[in-house]
Amino acid sequence: MRRSLVLASAAVTVLGLLAGCSAGGGGSDSGKTTLSVAALEGGYGRDMYAQVVQAYKASHPNVDVRLQISKSIEDEISPNMKAGKFPDVVVLGQGRKAALTETLIKDKALEDLTPVLKAKVPGEDKTVGDKLIEGIVGNLNTNPYGTDQTYTMPMYYAPSGLFYNKGLFAQKGWKVPATWEEMFALGESVKKQGFSLFTYPTAGYLDAYFFALLADVGGEQFYTDVMTYKQGVWKTPQARQALDITTRLLKYAAPTTVGYANEQDFTKNQQSILDNKTLFIPNGTWVVGEMKDAPRAKGFQWGLTPLPPVTAGGKRYITTSVESVWIPGAAKNKDAAKEFVAYLYSDEAAKVFARSNAIQPIKGIASSLTGENAEFYKIYDETAVEALVGGFASTAPVEGVDIKATLFDTANSIISGDKTEDQWQAALDDASEKLRQAGG
Repeated sequence: MRRSLVLASAAVTVLGLLAGCSAGGGGSDSGKTTLSVAALEGGYGRDMYAQVVQAYKASHPNVDVRLQISKSIEDEISPNMKAGKFPDVVVLGQGRKAALTETLIKDKALEDLTPVLKAKVPGEDKTVGDKLIEGIVGNLNTNPYGTDQTYTMPMYYAPSGLFYNKGLFAQKGWKVPATWEEMFALGESVKKQGFSLFTYPTAGYLDAYFFALLADVGGEQFYTDVMTYKQGVWKTPQARQALDITTRLLKYAAPTTVGYANEQDFTKNQQSILDNKTLFIPNGTWVVGEMKDAPRAKGFQWGLTPLPPVTAGGKRYITTSVESVWIPGAAKNKDAAKEFVAYLYSDEAAKVFARSNAIQPIKGIASSLTGENAEFYKIYDETAVEALVGGFASTAPVEGVDIKATLFDTANSIISGDKTEDQWQAALDDASEKLRQAGG
């Protein structure tokens, strides 16, 4: 990524605190250190972790790595953590429903990883910090307390935007809309031909859409004001414009969207792009790997575009999702854990991750990509496109308030007609004000 990242506060409202922070887990066998590593199995799959662990064990014969991978890793490790048995290394980002990473940030229960940035990558001459792209650390995503201390390390970064079938656009002679008016005109035109303009996997995937749109309508300062609950921010003309655009877009949503917008069926909404039933879906680059075995229309080719600018030729933002790796403060083998985390940024590990389309924020990697990924990451080089990293600021928990659910999940109710845009705006203003008072 050539230009430095536009960074805003990261972490979401944390609901519920995790009990138990005594040391546990890990162990030693015949002089070996046993390192316990827990990782979320996301869209990139699980094989890459097994391969990286294998390679690490080959160069570190005195370390045995116990790997635990799951699509719901929080459910598997939380009971042990509450009992005082902590994994040594956890690969898990923020923004998940279980909010485990956010809870530990709130509890100040993460290990300071600043020394890892200064450590040499095992088997290489460079430090971890030397290898990372500009702006990826030192923001509120990695340094959650606004200090110089880094507590979560950025593992993978991916542009999120609107994915579509380039093959279908070429075949039909359609142009990717350059303004919102063009987007809605396309929606009208394709509706007559039996296509839907828009869908989403689940409403939670609208984070990439909304964060970019809020920055598009009001610039970086307005985006930061929304993320930090500035008083009255949802009553502003910019906020109304973002909701106006979205409410209008949701009128063109595929009829199956809401029915499939759940953890079990979300790939069916993604499949509607592959089947040429729907034109655009907000997603991240992992969708390619997630759908690699799915049937597709003849000539299908993934494309990625930022949202149209709010004013023709205006600046556009692309939400950049960053997944994290961290070490619990109560981990048993912290030194061995830090060495392992440093190894995750080695050329050897980076190649394994890249084969699964998990692209790390390491200098030079993007230019070595081929095929679809090369196209996706080129988006950062486009003029008037800025990368946007972040999310809602963390506050003390407020019972019954979940601003992400209010902003994203209400889309289902707008499509179904159960809620109006005015109700949506009022609910956002109410939730934001409660969080502001709680210390946003």
